[in-house]
Amino acid sequence: MSEKTDKEQNVQHFLDLIKKSRRGKFKIYIGMSAGVGKTYRMLQETHALLKNGIDVKIGYIETHNRPETSALLEGLPFIPRRHLFYKGKELEEMDVQAIINLRPEVVIVDELAHSNIEGSHNKKRWQDVMDILNGGINVISAVNIQHIESLYEEIKNITGIEVKERVPDKIIGLADEVVNIDLTADELIARLREGKIYQAEKIEAALKNFFKPEHILQLRELALKEVASQVERKVETEVRKKYDIKTRTFFGLYKQQ
Repeated sequence: MSEKTDKEQNVQHFLDLIKKSRRGKFKIYIGMSAGVGKTYRMLQETHALLKNGIDVKIGYIETHNRPETSALLEGLPFIPRRHLFYKGKELEEMDVQAIINLRPEVVIVDELAHSNIEGSHNKKRWQDVMDILNGGINVISAVNIQHIESLYEEIKNITGIEVKERVPDKIIGLADEVVNIDLTADELIARLREGKIYQAEKIEAALKNFFKPEHILQLRELALKEVASQVERKVETEVRKKYDIKTRTFFGLYKQQ
């Protein structure tokens, strides 16, 4: 199957999910690290949804000044961010209430594990996403594997880094679709060396720490396992639903006889 056909089917599957429920549908892109292409893929999907006549808007996106990603922002509709003052500085956050008031069919929300500025309605962005979903709006978001709560100790053992921003496993479990954005260790390191992930002055430090090949391989394995377990859970849930419907239908017909 070609990459284009695969992406088209991916988009169509999410379109089908949108039509099935009043509560917003939730799609998460997961990656083993920064720079694998989660935001890039979300923006590609945004363009595809717009071409399909879907009212999709950018709630929050973070390109980290990566040229390839930033180029995809052209022509996309944004919901302006809120401006807040914190410790004498003007900062920006996603405007959750504006999203709920505008009610787009789909909203793009990057960096699911983000901690909101003090004084925001919610402490964490994943809580903002729950509010948006409960408002009947579909959400596409993204998170790195190291931000999943249950993997904290494992990530710490692999990288030596204590990840402070974390997303509860139950939030990942609520997703209707979980998609792994996968690269080999060589591909990811090549992207790093080419300056496609961090600016030049940060590259060598990254190669000596988080982006060591052995770290990447272990993180990649974790990401693949996490997405596989979510897919397995989803399949089991769908099979159980179909079984329950058939059982109810059978006994309903039996009682009528």
